[in-house]
Amino acid sequence: MEQLSENTSFEGEDFSSKDISGHEFEECEFRSCNFSESDLSISKFIECKFIECNFSMAKLDRSSWQEVSFLNCKMLGLQFRSVNAFLLALNFKHCQLDYSNFEQLKLKNTVFKNCSLLEVDFTQADLSQANFDSSNLTGAHFENTILEKTDFRNALGYQFDPELNYIRGAKFSQPDVLALLAKYQIDVD
Repeated sequence: MEQLSENTSFEGEDFSSKDISGHEFEECEFRSCNFSESDLSISKFIECKFIECNFSMAKLDRSSWQEVSFLNCKMLGLQFRSVNAFLLALNFKHCQLDYSNFEQLKLKNTVFKNCSLLEVDFTQADLSQANFDSSNLTGAHFENTILEKTDFRNALGYQFDPELNYIRGAKFSQPDVLALLAKYQIDVD
């Protein structure tokens, strides 16, 4: 059952464990809503804002996210790799995205500002010109990832092999950039 909501504000709604698959939301704002374990499969979110929402363990299969921003959201273990990649555009600020998977997605210019990204999988993703300002990337996995002009300044905990990723023009700050030398087992004073 397809349902369209336009220019609507949702506050304090509990969508947890509910099936809202196939719904379409345009220019909507969601504040303090609970989507944990809900089924968002095949749903479309276009120019929507999510503020202080919980998406933990929600199902995202073939859902569309176009020009969507998240602020102070809890998004644990989400499988973004299963979303519809067509016109995918996301921005995250102050979000908890631990254990989520962005494998093989095109995330050019995506902002991850002051986010927790523990153990997140970015394998084969295109993160060109993405910004990880003040985000914690401890245990995040980067392999065959495009990191061209990606901004890691002020990011914490990242460690990946520069030889297994494309990092031309990426920006780093000290001392965290030294983690990129870990595989060489050298001492830097």
